[in-house]
Amino acid sequence: MTHARTHAELWERHKAVMPAWLALYYEEPIEIVEGSGRRVTDGEGNTYLDFFAGILTNAIGYDIAEISDAVREQLGTGVAHTSTVYLIRKQIELAEQIAELSGIPDAKVFFANSGTEANETALLLATQNRRSNQVLAMRNSYHGRAFGTVAITGNRGWSASSLSPVNVQYVQGAYRYRSPFRDLSDADYIKVCVDDLRNVIETTTSGDVACLIAEPIQGVGGFSSPPDGLYAAFKEVLDEYGILFISDEVQTGWGRTGDHFWGIQAHDVVPDAMTFAKGLGNGFAIGGVVARAELMDSVKANSLSTFGGNPISTSAAKATIDYLLDKDLQANAAKRGAQLVDGLRGISDEYPELGDVRGKGLMLAAEIVKPDDNTPDAASTAKLQQETKNRGLLVGKGGLYGNVLRMAPPMTLTEDEAAEALEIIRESFGTLR
Repeated sequence: MTHARTHAELWERHKAVMPAWLALYYEEPIEIVEGSGRRVTDGEGNTYLDFFAGILTNAIGYDIAEISDAVREQLGTGVAHTSTVYLIRKQIELAEQIAELSGIPDAKVFFANSGTEANETALLLATQNRRSNQVLAMRNSYHGRAFGTVAITGNRGWSASSLSPVNVQYVQGAYRYRSPFRDLSDADYIKVCVDDLRNVIETTTSGDVACLIAEPIQGVGGFSSPPDGLYAAFKEVLDEYGILFISDEVQTGWGRTGDHFWGIQAHDVVPDAMTFAKGLGNGFAIGGVVARAELMDSVKANSLSTFGGNPISTSAAKATIDYLLDKDLQANAAKRGAQLVDGLRGISDEYPELGDVRGKGLMLAAEIVKPDDNTPDAASTAKLQQETKNRGLLVGKGGLYGNVLRMAPPMTLTEDEAAEALEIIRESFGTLR
């Protein structure tokens, strides 16, 4: 087999046996076969600076000795799996650390395998605790691909079914750029969104709602977020009705947003529960929920997780957390994020196609528009994603209209690598003319 045919042949095999709805990037999809630091190499020998990190999952980067060594040490015991019917030391150590980091009083932790599973668990806890199947979610949200999480996803492009195990109502506020209230001041924007929340509760529910679930920064929705303080104002209303608040930290956790360890801390709120996944394992499958003990213990039936919290994933996750804390990667995310924001805003001054630059830390977005009327431009977004790839940079894509470039490199990103990425992005915008 010649290298020139590797990706094309693999793509044909993929299409023959994988679902048609399984999304792939690029006109000619690539296979990533090697990685080191922030760079990856594809099956045809091309090397890229990775600015999407396996959808924010390779939070530390590639080939990190401390994480690999922790996994090898566990594998060396001969025990890759035992299941949660037995004590798992690394699971307990990791839970203790996450409970302390959460800021939630008397917190308990349950481990699953993904963000989808984590959010399903949070829905189970909230609906059981409140004895209600009514849920509030944000417009433009995404919480996973399972039955319950699809039901609370407020983005038609990812809502595969209208069937639902819960009764869902959607609230305004998380996607400001195209909101009807976008031109208001932060304070007035928060006020009208709070008024909308109260109106939704009073007119579309029976009042005894289980929870509101929200991403502090919407992931699939295009890294959009409200003004800081919105969710604090929301929580005052939720508390009036006894409604629980769940923060979906699957993408915003572990210091990625720079200023805070958890995304919701920007709103000065301690939620009843937080869900997490992705970056925690630096590529190993892990997710979970951290919640108040009373909420976590609401489930009275027997339960377990066959693979959740397994010795391999928890060993990797413990090493990942220790690494990012020891190296203060949250501070690095803040510094490199500021560098990237400044550079992207400079590009937007030169190219009006870059309609909005937003995000926090190393979770940044560029919304691409048609300059004459500011409407979403999905075609130019796809072209830009392809052009950056051609120049050696991998970026993500998302947004309600498919017109947002998403950038979330490993949190170990260097100053030189950030500058390199900005130059590639600038060159790629030049191809639009």
